[in-house]
Amino acid sequence: MKKNIALVAGGYSGEYVISVQSAVTIEKNLDSSKYAVYKIIITRDSWSYTAADGQVYEIDKNDFSLLIAGTKVQFDAVFIGIHGTPGEDGRLQGYFEMLGIPFTSCGMVTSAITFNKSYCNKIVAALDVVNVSKSAHIFRDQAFDTAGILQQLRLPVFVKPAEGGSSIGMSKVKTAEELPAAIEKAFQEDNQVLIEEFIKGRELTIGLYRTNNTLTVLPITEVVSSKEFFDYEAKYVPGVSNEITPAPVADEVTRLVQETATALYNKLNCKGIVRIDFIYEEATGKLFFLEANTMPGQSENSLVPQQVRAAGNTLEAFYGALLEECLRK
Repeated sequence: MKKNIALVAGGYSGEYVISVQSAVTIEKNLDSSKYAVYKIIITRDSWSYTAADGQVYEIDKNDFSLLIAGTKVQFDAVFIGIHGTPGEDGRLQGYFEMLGIPFTSCGMVTSAITFNKSYCNKIVAALDVVNVSKSAHIFRDQAFDTAGILQQLRLPVFVKPAEGGSSIGMSKVKTAEELPAAIEKAFQEDNQVLIEEFIKGRELTIGLYRTNNTLTVLPITEVVSSKEFFDYEAKYVPGVSNEITPAPVADEVTRLVQETATALYNKLNCKGIVRIDFIYEEATGKLFFLEANTMPGQSENSLVPQQVRAAGNTLEAFYGALLEECLRK
């Protein structure tokens, strides 16, 4: 008998469109002989499923169910496909944990911690398994001093929303005069802002997931952007960046990235597919942590699907493995 799977997409952030694109890829690659997939679009106004005939059905949030033609549809598992809030920051995870419905991503606490870049940096630094760039964490409703920040940090710096993805609201600041405008830009996306020192190096990213107590480490991707940094345009406009999988790095660098990512995945208590981004500083041989993405992009040309294919796997087998793992629990 087919399992009922809710594929949740959309969300409340600027990553809504990317989430919907990811959901298209996921839905297309879920085995229809095993799973009855209901794509649930979540917005601030509604949580709804649109049937093939165009009829729209609202989710009953009391138990996350649908009532279709007098029949109550309950879900065996949820495939979370939302980037940003509420699907990557622990909110939906806590909701599904309370309802006892299995889901494919990290749990509530891990999702919440990793979603806030500044708090995640502090925890990762304390784990002492990878370098973390020096940074400052400021809040909209608390006074801050840009001159004081620049006494602590050396230019250039990156200014980014502490809780946001797809590099929306992010700036690279090279002069003190540019800092106030960059902070204001980031505050348009979030109430918290992270300002961190720029590390010159190669951007390397790697996906990991656990099934049947075995951690699969995917091939590394090197991101080479024609822009100042891997911003929204570089991520989603074809030709603006070059993503090389497997990354053309020495064996010792591959081992360093794989071992560090494995340690972080385990120590942060990650579940499901997580993509961890690093900067490798060639001049010193040091690896710096950038961020952990607990719901990485899944559109056809996103980094994780590239890595899955480079590993010789299919997206259908990959997504099926993620679902079966959460159902097993």
